[in-house]
Amino acid sequence: MAHIALYRAWRPQAFREIVGQKHIVQTLQNSLREGRFTHAYLFNGPRGTGKTTAAKILAKAVNCLNGPSEEPCNECANCIRITEGAVMDVVEIDAASNRGVEEIRDIRDKVKYAPTEVRHKVYIIDEVHMLTTEAFNALLKTLEEPPAHVMFILATTEPHRIPATIISRCQRFDFRRVSLDEQVERLQQVCREEQIEAEDDAVRLIARLSDGGMRDALSLLDQIRAFSDKRITYEDVVSITGGMAGEQFEKLVHAIKRRDVGTVLKLIDDFMQEGKSADKCMESLLYYFRDLLMVKMVPGSQAVTDRIIDIRPFAEVAESFTVQELISMMDTLNYYQTEMKYSVQPQTLLEVAMMKLCSSPEGERAAAVSTRAADAAPDGLVSQLTGRIQRLEEQIAQLLKQGVAPATSSSTGHGGSSRAPAVPVAIKKIEKLEGYLSVKDSDETRAAMQRWSQVLGRVKEQKITIHAWLVDGEPVSVYDGALLVAFKSSMHRETTEKPANKQLIEQVMNEVLGKPLRLITIMMRDWKAAADQSVSVESKKEELKLVPEDEPSAAKEEWIHEAIQMFGEDLVKIKED
Repeated sequence: MAHIALYRAWRPQAFREIVGQKHIVQTLQNSLREGRFTHAYLFNGPRGTGKTTAAKILAKAVNCLNGPSEEPCNECANCIRITEGAVMDVVEIDAASNRGVEEIRDIRDKVKYAPTEVRHKVYIIDEVHMLTTEAFNALLKTLEEPPAHVMFILATTEPHRIPATIISRCQRFDFRRVSLDEQVERLQQVCREEQIEAEDDAVRLIARLSDGGMRDALSLLDQIRAFSDKRITYEDVVSITGGMAGEQFEKLVHAIKRRDVGTVLKLIDDFMQEGKSADKCMESLLYYFRDLLMVKMVPGSQAVTDRIIDIRPFAEVAESFTVQELISMMDTLNYYQTEMKYSVQPQTLLEVAMMKLCSSPEGERAAAVSTRAADAAPDGLVSQLTGRIQRLEEQIAQLLKQGVAPATSSSTGHGGSSRAPAVPVAIKKIEKLEGYLSVKDSDETRAAMQRWSQVLGRVKEQKITIHAWLVDGEPVSVYDGALLVAFKSSMHRETTEKPANKQLIEQVMNEVLGKPLRLITIMMRDWKAAADQSVSVESKKEELKLVPEDEPSAAKEEWIHEAIQMFGEDLVKIKED
């Protein structure tokens, strides 16, 4: 018999088996007992907390041959066939792949027909926030006035993306993260039933790593069981999840306290060699400092004991820091964690963050510590840092070749010599944008601007996250098979430039604008500066002509000619001033 994943084998089939959602289970059971269940429910909450499972149990409870009752019997034909997914009147829809208005219209047309196999038609729409605006509008009328035999159960992890008009027509239930103790209890039950030997510390760590999701905890247990031979140990969990043991954190934090940059960088390099990712290290380190702060400020808090197995080592480390130091370090880590999401070199940012933590506020102390760290650093580490600096310099040189100007300013030194690289840089920008500037008012550019809203709308239908970044930009010129889009935010521009995002945008542009165009981006401030400078350069090229007062000017003759062409010779009379 084929192996069945633990999260599938242990999926609850009755309300009493659902873990950590007592407030929801009790409400649903009371409404079933009294026969006062409604036509539309909204289940929202983090992933793996039982939203779809509760929806299926509710579908069985209202259609059970021995009910409706507060628990499905799971023995009658209706319960068994709904569990197997063989009842046509209980439909589960994945809104992520069926998000269009046509799919919802199909549901709207079918709900009017009575069920053929059970008492109630039940539509379970998973990830409902993925529906388009048009699809929500099509669903709205059906939710407002549904037939008596129909029930809708909407499930989502992002309720803020659902229109308020939809939410107001549903009974909303907020699923919460499963507590650590409840997860540990269920995992231990699974281990007993499945004959899995596991250390208590290992089970507790699995529960902590799942972040309140029961499904994630069971999946992780299944994975670690495949890795371990006979007994699941704490070290096995740390190894397979890419985490860091408490001892490694202690070494790193003590090195940071000593401001020993060499040791800190060596430890980071060891983590990378072990296959740990930079973003995972940053996340784990942030959690570690959070725990230190909690131990420092509220040592007896339940929030501390839930996450920490042995509190004594934490208390010893926390004693060596002040509260302000811990808060400052967490601010630094949080800043670099955010920057890491948009970086192609996350390890470098992790190292920079660690060096930032090691730096001292006092200048003299910082200099002394840096000197000691450099003296203590092995030759290999120094050469490694030198190589990284060289690679960064090469990247900067490459950016300069692509036309990105460095920040420069004109200034005069003590010796009277002036630095004036700003003018050549500006001229270089105009030369690079000259073609785009020359056609910024062309018919082709105006046509692209007029249809830009259609491009945004189509991108939003394809992928709403890309639309959120692209909406910051506006088209400014079409030249040489490329559409130049100017952005106000550098972060929005960088995200739009990512290959996958750029490919989708170019595909939509080709469809809406009717011709293949490449997407080129620029910062709005750079575009306006180049346009202003171009105007000033053009104005200098204009020639001033002196025309004697007794001779008619060429411009005047041209106006007369145009007037005659427009109105005819008979209607135009020329009067001398």
